[in-house]
Amino acid sequence: MTEDDRTADAEAADRFSKVRSERASALLEDYTELIADLMAEHGEARIADIARSMGVAHPTATKAVARLKREGLATSRPYRGVFLTPAGEAMAEEARQRHGIVRDLLLAVGVPAEAAELDAEGIEHHVSHDTLQAFAAFLERKN
Repeated sequence: MTEDDRTADAEAADRFSKVRSERASALLEDYTELIADLMAEHGEARIADIARSMGVAHPTATKAVARLKREGLATSRPYRGVFLTPAGEAMAEEARQRHGIVRDLLLAVGVPAEAAELDAEGIEHHVSHDTLQAFAAFLERKN
């Protein structure tokens, strides 16, 4: 194996590691965003509501909330719902802003509204800060 091969392998490993990390944080972002929405609508987010909205089983939502709590993004109280910490609120707001920019860009290039909303849900988690800034700058110039 040549030095160039080892370098290419290391670069590929770094890319795959980054993608795996992004997938893990995407789930946290989706849950914090949903919890923020439920809190705004109902004053709290119950596990049953989280599970129903995410389309997952109750134990799956419970496991995700436990991870949010370990990461310092959420808290819960007995016989009450799940609440976001300031860090969780910040994550939810950042995800919401990224989603809006990506959705607006897709709409600006002619993607139908329903597809833009759905596609933005996936793209928002994988777009780099530089790309997001370029999207926002494009949209600003367009308006």
